[in-house]
Amino acid sequence: MDTAPQYSARLVVCTWQGIAFGAFVTAAALLSLVFSIAVLLAFHVIGIVFFLGCSFLRLCAGIAQPRAESFAFEGDLDEAPTYSVLVALYRESDMVPQLLTALSRLKWPRSRLEIKLVCEEDDFDTLSAIRAHQLRSYVEIVEVPPQGPRTKPKALRYALPLATGEFVVLYDAEDRPHPLQLVQAWQRFRQSAREVVCLQAQLEISNRTTLIARMFAAEYAGLFRGLLPWLADRGQVLPLGGTSNHFRRQALVEIGSWDPHNVTEDADLGVRLARLGYRSETISLPTVETGPEDWATWLPQRTRWFKGWMQSWLVHSRDPAALWRELGAAGFAVAQMQLAGLVLSSLLHPLFFLVVLWCAIAACLGYTLSTLEAVLLAVDAATLAFSYYAFLFLVWRKLDRQERSTFLPVALFTPVYWLMLFWAAWAALAELVRAPHRWNKTTHTVEAVPAMSSTSSAAPVRQ
Repeated sequence: MDTAPQYSARLVVCTWQGIAFGAFVTAAALLSLVFSIAVLLAFHVIGIVFFLGCSFLRLCAGIAQPRAESFAFEGDLDEAPTYSVLVALYRESDMVPQLLTALSRLKWPRSRLEIKLVCEEDDFDTLSAIRAHQLRSYVEIVEVPPQGPRTKPKALRYALPLATGEFVVLYDAEDRPHPLQLVQAWQRFRQSAREVVCLQAQLEISNRTTLIARMFAAEYAGLFRGLLPWLADRGQVLPLGGTSNHFRRQALVEIGSWDPHNVTEDADLGVRLARLGYRSETISLPTVETGPEDWATWLPQRTRWFKGWMQSWLVHSRDPAALWRELGAAGFAVAQMQLAGLVLSSLLHPLFFLVVLWCAIAACLGYTLSTLEAVLLAVDAATLAFSYYAFLFLVWRKLDRQERSTFLPVALFTPVYWLMLFWAAWAALAELVRAPHRWNKTTHTVEAVPAMSSTSSAAPVRQ
């Protein structure tokens, strides 16, 4: 807010956005009383544009030939620079043993590795759990003053000046990164142009015991194995994941690092990097983590994601002309689809679903549809069908043979899951008004699984 207020989410909307939003809501409410059909059609058009835009990106990513993913380290780790690992923890006492074990497996010279466990000063349980272990010399606890906003990006921003590494990577408490992930990132940085300042590692979900967990794993497969590599190969805006981001530290400092008030600091940072002329790419060696298994865990997390995407879209839409100029036409469109598109398509999804359901029931009862109703039925049914197909096609293409054995339940559950997204999106909109900077904590569970999943075979390693 002090150094780059145009990128800060502390103010939810700028002046013109507040006026425009108020005028839009008022006009829509008044016009719906007189021209209800016209308003309905207008929302249909908006929904169709964003539904098809998001689906088109997924379809293109699914059609594209898979990248040749292999990694063979070429070099000498004696030349390796200092690498800083930042892990933000809050109420994660149960995860500490698993986390320390996972971090101990990272292959990197210990004299040039620093791990910062970033905890809130008043999170006594987590601090006690960490101090119960004999920490290695390269592991340090960073205590963050318990002042607002109480968010992950605030904690990371507080810890960054204490990191001395040439490169910085973020992990979450439940993460189990591939032991050679730092090595692959360093090698990629050395081989890439200087404007490549961020590398996103693949994220994989290991627990698939419930339908929600399977859907979550399917989403991650489509996103991190498909869509993000496809966008990166084309130099497009990359909405980062919340963990396993590797940065050139100097560039991260220069762009202002994380916005403490944005609850999806990763998506915001990905767009900001692109706007300032930097590039983000992906690497293949994954980080394994557990996903939510039930509604009570899934909803707060997805609500926070939707709220953060709304924040990020509002921030980067304060000057649309500047955004277009900095990203170009294609980058502008991709940013709109990745931020506004995901939100609006979820908010408006039931509109399409209910129109199709209503017209289908009416037709079955012998009611003759009007021309407008018939057109709406055809358009909405086609939009939904294409959207479901594009999502499932991308997921199918990015699952391995073993994972495809559970694809049918995922496909059948997709319409229900998208209605869940609708609920979370509207909850996020309400929370954006009431508590824009509140961080909905996701509860994690310890899972006794190996550090790598079966899908890691897609990225063979030669040591």
